[in-house]
Amino acid sequence: MKKSLLLICLIFMTAGANAQDCFVRLQKAFDSRGAYSVSDDMHRNVILSFFEDGSSYCISGKARVENGLIVSVFMQYDDNTYKLMEKKIYNSKKQPPTIVNGISEMIYNTDGEKFKVVFIDALKPKKKSFKQVTLPDDL
Repeated sequence: MKKSLLLICLIFMTAGANAQDCFVRLQKAFDSRGAYSVSDDMHRNVILSFFEDGSSYCISGKARVENGLIVSVFMQYDDNTYKLMEKKIYNSKKQPPTIVNGISEMIYNTDGEKFKVVFIDALKPKKKSFKQVTLPDDL
């Protein structure tokens, strides 16, 4: 009985951690693999990672970049339509947010939300690794 309860608790804790670590996983990938520069354009495949109460959750979206700065952000609905985040967005210095290594700095809006924009298409591919061989037992 105790083992069952322990197992159930462990499953819920793991599920909760997986739901909360979407940004942590993205950050680790960008830190280890690096990113290509983000060009001025409308980027239709971005991840918006919202931070609240010490955790994060991620949704799909798109973002417009002009002169290396994020000027507008759109959130994507389940039916693949987008909604413009009409609130003014800015960084901690009340300036337009910049992008470093494929991820924006922390963005704030007038509703008090804080989030980062992750340009997933800018993520560099994994490095190739050499194929390992297994030696025959009769050597």
